[in-house]
Amino acid sequence: MNDLSGVHEVDVAVIGAGQAGLSGAYFLGRAGLRPDEGFAVLDHSPGPGGAWQFRWPSLTYAKAHGVHDLPGLPLEGADPARPSAEVVSEYFDRYERTFDLRVHRPVNVSAVREAGGGRLLVETDAGAWSARALINASGTWDRPFIPHYPGQETFLGRQLHTAGYRGAAEFAGRRVIVVGGGTSAVQLLMELAEVAETTWVTRRPPLFREQPFDEDWGRAAIALVEERVRAGLPPQSVVSVTGLAATEAVRAAQARGILDPLPAFDRVTEHGVAWNDGRELAADVILWATGFRAALDHLAPLRLREPGGGIRLDGTTRVAKDPRIHLIGYGPSASTIGANRAGRSAVREIRELLASGAPEARGARGARGPEEPAPVRSPALAH
Repeated sequence: MNDLSGVHEVDVAVIGAGQAGLSGAYFLGRAGLRPDEGFAVLDHSPGPGGAWQFRWPSLTYAKAHGVHDLPGLPLEGADPARPSAEVVSEYFDRYERTFDLRVHRPVNVSAVREAGGGRLLVETDAGAWSARALINASGTWDRPFIPHYPGQETFLGRQLHTAGYRGAAEFAGRRVIVVGGGTSAVQLLMELAEVAETTWVTRRPPLFREQPFDEDWGRAAIALVEERVRAGLPPQSVVSVTGLAATEAVRAAQARGILDPLPAFDRVTEHGVAWNDGRELAADVILWATGFRAALDHLAPLRLREPGGGIRLDGTTRVAKDPRIHLIGYGPSASTIGANRAGRSAVREIRELLASGAPEARGARGARGPEEPAPVRSPALAH
């Protein structure tokens, strides 16, 4: 059993303060737990904004895909021409202050392990927290994924992941291959094509949807992701299931030939890429828009992974192997809308866990459930 002397004790630890983590913290507050007494939010980023604060400056709010209101406080009055990183960071900052969430940052979580007595020990570079339950909302930004191709190490040009992209200007006049079939790939191709010679490469032909992404379609997509998670397989992103939005800008890019993809190449060469049928393509830059993987290494001591490589969930967020732990922003709750709903349901189940065979949650203000109140109306964001 670990020595818990000098450890911060709370009922619930929340790892991550992006959309999912803030949603969970909000509903913990609505359930009657006080920040730093009933729950603690630990975030490794330097400031508010989650992964949004690291997006490239040319990704304006108007171009951003997937920004959604957090529960209880609408995002209103944002200038569509401002960088999304600024808009969302300011919004998250105001959200944390409005609901007094007291996020601890920068705090880097190294491991979560058993602490004895039914508690979990969250080890960080800023001390340790002992908790009876855990909301893990660590997201994916820290784990950019680059697939392996033969010859990759021989390429004499530049390789980077979208996580390191900061704007098109540095690629002016260059030959850029964009690899990946998601929304980021499409956005970057449209931007880079204004200054560079671009080629799009995808593993599967992209599917552009003309129909609106309505609620029924969203539920069906989330159900497909949930099926994989319940089988203990690594989740696919919700976006990979829904397809790509055929916006007016996308249709214009298609008409110009910017979004005509080639199939995946077979190897990387010193000066570009090649296919087994003898085709070769020269390039100065390979930009990997190949997505991210869930950042869950800190949970390794708990041995939660299934033989299939994923973490099996019982429901939307609760880990099947350990009901004290909820994953928000993982699998079916990876979308911003899904994260809000998952935050509410996770807190409802955590509250039941805390109440079962244990004293009432420390710092509780009352016995109400995590119901969402009428939204707090906020002033317009400064332009």
